[in-house]
Amino acid sequence: MTDRPLTLMAVHAHPDDEATGTGGVLARYAAEGIRTVLVTCTDGRCGDGPGGVKPGDPGHDPAAVALMRRRELEASCDVLKVSDLEMLDYADSGMMGWPSNDAPGSFWQTPVEEGAARLAELMRYYRPDVVVTYDANGFYGHPDHIQAHRITMAALEMTGLTPKVYWTTMPRSGMQRFGEIMREFHEDMPEPDPAEAAAMAEIGLPDDEITTWVDTTAFSGQKFDALAAHASQGENIFFLKMGKERFGELMGMETFVRVKDSTGTAVPESDLFAGLR
Repeated sequence: MTDRPLTLMAVHAHPDDEATGTGGVLARYAAEGIRTVLVTCTDGRCGDGPGGVKPGDPGHDPAAVALMRRRELEASCDVLKVSDLEMLDYADSGMMGWPSNDAPGSFWQTPVEEGAARLAELMRYYRPDVVVTYDANGFYGHPDHIQAHRITMAALEMTGLTPKVYWTTMPRSGMQRFGEIMREFHEDMPEPDPAEAAAMAEIGLPDDEITTWVDTTAFSGQKFDALAAHASQGENIFFLKMGKERFGELMGMETFVRVKDSTGTAVPESDLFAGLR
């Protein structure tokens, strides 16, 4: 037996990602007395600046944006009661195809072995029982999400640790409902072109391929407030437009695919820590 607390480590790409995909589980498990560790890989400098100014436009100061987003991230962690925040502070690479992908020091340009070695140090220190990150496509193809996946899986190999490992996902049924709600809030939203629609259809997984369904409805208010803490990015956070009640209806279940397990717990499961307590 050990006095070390059960520990969840979530590895995310940018400030605000922690709230979107895992805000519910971070809040829920913190409330259950589990240590919650958030690793944020980039500084978010490719986000919007004050007043919604976009990267590359006059008045967008990447260093100032990074500082602002760090403060917002700390506020989000306070809302979610995250035990420990660790920042790798790589430069945000921007969306796939942006010139910032090629910038020296960007996360996308960082050798996987380098990022993995730094993350492995944190894993050895915190010794997580559960690790959560993205799938190999970074859920929707963002380079920093893909890189977060790569360094997480490489770090696990480096350490030899055997936590339960999960990738975030969405059920296809939920994606369809999300699309309907977006159209409800944006009546003038044009229909996506066929290529875009096909790409959207590939996001997430069929419901029967999802291994883990965690009910975080009781914590959806915290999740909403954590997203709201990232006020500078409000234009890009659609969920804030629907209000807390509707948000809770849509975002109360967080879903994952279990990819590594040493407990033998049957799936589907309703708890990331099933078999560990």
